[in-house]
Amino acid sequence: MSESCDDGSAIPALGRIRPPGAPVTGQLSQGSAPRRFLPKPVTIQPFGTDGARWDAFVGGAEDSTFCHLAGWRDIMSDVLGHECPYLVAVDEEGTWRGVLPLVRVRSRLFGHYLVSMPFLNYGGPLGTPAAQHGLVEAAVAEARRSSADLLELRTRHRVGCDLRVSHRKITVLLDLPDSAELLWRKGLPSSRRRQISRAQKEEMHVRFGPDQVEPFYEVFARNMRDLGTPVLPRRLFERIARVFGQAAVVGVVYWRGQPLAAGCGLVWGNEFEITWVSSLRQYDHKMPNMLLYWSYMEHMIARGVRVFNFGRCTPGGRTHPFKHQWGGVDTPLPWLQWSPGQLDATPSPERPLYHMATALWRRVPVGLANRMGPVLARRLP
Repeated sequence: MSESCDDGSAIPALGRIRPPGAPVTGQLSQGSAPRRFLPKPVTIQPFGTDGARWDAFVGGAEDSTFCHLAGWRDIMSDVLGHECPYLVAVDEEGTWRGVLPLVRVRSRLFGHYLVSMPFLNYGGPLGTPAAQHGLVEAAVAEARRSSADLLELRTRHRVGCDLRVSHRKITVLLDLPDSAELLWRKGLPSSRRRQISRAQKEEMHVRFGPDQVEPFYEVFARNMRDLGTPVLPRRLFERIARVFGQAAVVGVVYWRGQPLAAGCGLVWGNEFEITWVSSLRQYDHKMPNMLLYWSYMEHMIARGVRVFNFGRCTPGGRTHPFKHQWGGVDTPLPWLQWSPGQLDATPSPERPLYHMATALWRRVPVGLANRMGPVLARRLP
């Protein structure tokens, strides 16, 4: 028997999940130790439509991220066309004890994936240990039922379960001081200060705001083509700016009126993550990317943010040294995985299988890449 999600899809009616370590029955044998307090069992249900209630839970949950917010469900479904079987764990009184955002990304070309959250760096279950355990079990059951090639829960924290932990991605975190002046004098390596000063001498300037989405995308789309990677649709970033308001921060570096480097990221609590960032390679000698990162740091310090998150990367990969050279600290991302065929990653240009496709994509004219790219990119979680 199954229950229907809001979008008409079905998920298993999993019923009550027994917390890990809970007794099978309420009976204790004679002479056994006194009963310990055990968490109440939870029931896993499909999430309905109360986004405000979801966000209120996320806002008060330990280890939550902006990737857990309800607004992403509409973005994933409306903009990218994906099914979103979000789950909620409730106790016997109907009180929410946990949540799990979940998105199905499926195509004949690239495969079938259940991810929390695709196109983003974080996700996974939130809530009490019992709720998180139940939500993971429910996600595995749904992956098994629907014959998914890979279930990936992109947690930032350790979750008590038996799923395989992937170590293929990390992030780099930099603590921000109380003032930009202090960061400049004592936080940044001298080599970074020289590069930023060089960019400032070029008389470049930086603009922040939702009105910067179009020039951001101009830089981002060209850079993605140069990297050989299909670009996500412009509508995704327009929707992010509209849905998340001041939490979404888009910044662009200009030189003589031309955008040379651009970024888009989100603030959550006292942390900012620069999630998408690009610059035009032919202007690298002017160091616009260095000015972009420095300007974001200044901007975030002024907003009271205390942690600058450089976003995920592969340990030892192409972008890792750049992120590390600002003085940040490598931080593991213990993503959880389940796969019937032992698949250990979603499709990525870094995989040898896609090297030839990447080389060919670099030759595609930018205009054509911008039309074709979003069709492919939305299938690459």
